[in-house]
Amino acid sequence: MADMTSTLSGPRGPKPRKILSRTNIMIYGTLIMVSLYYLLPLWVMVMTSLKGMPEIRMGNIFAPPVEITFEPWVKAWSEACTGLNCDGLSRGFWNSVRITLPSVVVSIAIASVNGYALANWRFRGADVFFTILIFGAFIPYQVMLYPIVILLREMGLYGSLTGLVIVHSVFGMPILTLLFRNYFTSLPEELFKAARVDGAGFWRIYFQIMLPMSLPIFVVAMILQVTGIWNDFLFGVIYTKPDLYPMTVQLNNIVNSVQGVKEYNVNMAATLLTGLVPLTIYFISGKLFVRGIAAGAVKG
Repeated sequence: MADMTSTLSGPRGPKPRKILSRTNIMIYGTLIMVSLYYLLPLWVMVMTSLKGMPEIRMGNIFAPPVEITFEPWVKAWSEACTGLNCDGLSRGFWNSVRITLPSVVVSIAIASVNGYALANWRFRGADVFFTILIFGAFIPYQVMLYPIVILLREMGLYGSLTGLVIVHSVFGMPILTLLFRNYFTSLPEELFKAARVDGAGFWRIYFQIMLPMSLPIFVVAMILQVTGIWNDFLFGVIYTKPDLYPMTVQLNNIVNSVQGVKEYNVNMAATLLTGLVPLTIYFISGKLFVRGIAAGAVKG
């Protein structure tokens, strides 16, 4: 009798959703359109960089290359001319590496300690210090260009990579301190109190408890700093000299060169080469980036 009753009452549970419902069609249709909008320029750049100039002059920029050639990539890397120099992007690449690595390490190291201190070690004037940092994160860079030129000149660092590393490190610290402070605030406070009861001090808690739990926010900080410093043009062109120009400045000089024939395939290859480093880092650590942003950017 019970079996007949359950059979007559019909199947239970949530009603299955239609795959091709109006909502799904609108959501996925919008996502596909937006994806195509952003991917189309990248497609054009890649296809153009793999074509020879005779094929480019035919005018169909969306078509794949009839004959693939990597000569534009080779020329963009080691042969393209910027003024009297004809060594392509290779010199700018190594300059960017020498600028990015120490800037990222120094800014993240100092900002993580700042955020840890502001979150767990309340000191006199902590709120004022934090307010100044937040204010500094939103000051337009252009306002500080000339004062920094004077400071670097007086320090004897103007026109050097060391001066540019200091500039990037200082400008990266306010927003990174905010991220680290919010992340450390979100960690269980009981861990910190238990370590204090066990006699652990400032640095021991930082290195043995906080750092092992903070991989996501360190990845976020690394991606933000690498992307911002690697893609920087303004500081690179102002605070360095031609022999020390970073990759973005070299790219600008190659693309805007007025000498000879405009080689669009070389320009596209040079642009892709310049953006390859931050893209690679982001795709490798994308999941940790999302986790770190969720944990460190929305909690106050």
